[in-house]
Amino acid sequence: MSAKTIIAWCTHTANFWMGCCKVSPGCQNCYAETLTRNRMGLALWGPARTTARQPVKGVYANLRQWNKASDPANPSKVFVGSLMDWAESHPDLDAIRPKIWDAIRDNDRLIFQLLTKRSERVAALLPDFWPEIRHRVWLGVSIENADYAHRADDIRHLDSAVRFISYEPALGPLADALCLTGIDWVIVGGESGPGYRPIDLQWARDMRACCDAAGVAFFWKQGAAYRTEMHTQLDGETVRNYPIPRIPLATTE
Repeated sequence: MSAKTIIAWCTHTANFWMGCCKVSPGCQNCYAETLTRNRMGLALWGPARTTARQPVKGVYANLRQWNKASDPANPSKVFVGSLMDWAESHPDLDAIRPKIWDAIRDNDRLIFQLLTKRSERVAALLPDFWPEIRHRVWLGVSIENADYAHRADDIRHLDSAVRFISYEPALGPLADALCLTGIDWVIVGGESGPGYRPIDLQWARDMRACCDAAGVAFFWKQGAAYRTEMHTQLDGETVRNYPIPRIPLATTE
């Protein structure tokens, strides 16, 4: 949706629709809900029986533009999506979701990072032509505390270039509960915006130690922030590592 993004771990963000339904504590202070409600005047957050989802038409033109400009040797990374959950179950989305996969196939010079809290739906939603695009798709799940560590189990076996965890907003300790087998990347960050719930930096330190021990790339996004990205260093160090994909970009079979 946007040619520019403040999300530190991607190049662009792409939203095929706007709106979602909250499913766990990490959703409580959803920045996307605040943005669409306060800045756009749209009421798009809630269950399917009461709330519609709004398609975003301009995303396809943006993807074509980014694809044309992307360097094949260092492809642009597109996060899907900052104002939606691509795996959400909602009747408005059955006709739109296949267009995500078509767009990924068509824009073959881009890396796509798909993140969801609906981890149990991921495997069933992959397209029939998954082998054609798996080398350019990073599949991720959001895990805010130990109560949701099980979400990693739903992706750790999937055949994608990268499998990752977004531990943000970090709302409680996770390192002891999270198995990193089959995981390539962990992003850690505190909640941002008004009324943010503070992160304990020890949670991040423990997760970094676990990642280092397991050979998993660790990316520290930020500590608690309001109005701007702040506290981007962890103990005085900028730690923003990216994973080595399991499937080389040259692999298309």
